[in-house]
Amino acid sequence: MTIKKITITDVAKFAGVSVATVSLAISGKGRISGATADRVNQAIEQLGYVRNRQAAQLRGGESGVIGLIVRDIGDPFYAAMTAGLSEAIEAEGKLLFLTQSGREGKGLLRCFDTLIDQGVDGLVLGGGAKREMGLQEKAAEHDIPLICAARSNVLEGVDVVRPDNMQAAKMATEFLIGRGHRQIAYLGGHSHSLTRAERLGGFCATLVQYGLPFRSEWVVECDGQQQAAADAAQELLRYHPNVSAIICHQASVALGAYFGILRTGRTIGSAGVDTYLDQQVALIGFGDVPEAELTEPPLTFITSSAREIGYSAGQRLLQRIAGVDLQLQNVILPPVLIRRGSA
Repeated sequence: MTIKKITITDVAKFAGVSVATVSLAISGKGRISGATADRVNQAIEQLGYVRNRQAAQLRGGESGVIGLIVRDIGDPFYAAMTAGLSEAIEAEGKLLFLTQSGREGKGLLRCFDTLIDQGVDGLVLGGGAKREMGLQEKAAEHDIPLICAARSNVLEGVDVVRPDNMQAAKMATEFLIGRGHRQIAYLGGHSHSLTRAERLGGFCATLVQYGLPFRSEWVVECDGQQQAAADAAQELLRYHPNVSAIICHQASVALGAYFGILRTGRTIGSAGVDTYLDQQVALIGFGDVPEAELTEPPLTFITSSAREIGYSAGQRLLQRIAGVDLQLQNVILPPVLIRRGSA
């Protein structure tokens, strides 16, 4: 029979206080009443919670460990961002503690509390979070610096390092319009994604700027898996064969769309609509991955360096940990066009 390990969350529930209060009681820091501290200690004794003395020491700011939360480490953006962050902090002798909250971010609070419980020196949030989660307040309670290194962000009162999603979409759309395309679709992402909303904002604004209509049926949601993207691209072109160019929400969607287009019997390329009006489809995506060079033709991407985002976030966090008095900063990295044969 497996014996359940008692966690700091169990102690908090038993004592009727927050996890943050239990943590403060264990570390002996922060302003909590003697009665509350006694209640926490009684809960610890009754439940048999094993105090993590190392974690208590780490909360003094001497752990040398940085916590990172990403939704999906398999996502090329977050994999590269993690590498950049690790490079920055390891140069200063610190190590990275990586956690994954899941594709929908459902485990975010669990990851956040676990990292705080482990006594990390600072936290990097790689992925969106809702304001009502109170993450910045939790971090402030423990005097732990928090940095957002994400595609998009809605948190206030924290440093942010991220790509310019709206400008990236404007660049992609304007590039296609310059190639003569007038029927341009957007493929991928889900309606709850802030990143997608920002990119669609840039996409629509550019269409309006050039006097082109916005067609809602040409904006298609789909999962980031290549198979889902291939199916969605195939269906889009089956029902809307006049679409001559597709902007893809992320690299995996672009790779899937590549095969979906080929299934319809059409080709992919950058020659423009004048030459291959009925057959050729231009394809452009956001991100960039090594596999982009393996297709024929290779895939065109609009990208902001995810590795640079991670590195910049790491440097900023190290400054915060060192106690440098800094104004809040919102660093937005500009997009870059990587032109290949698909658009």
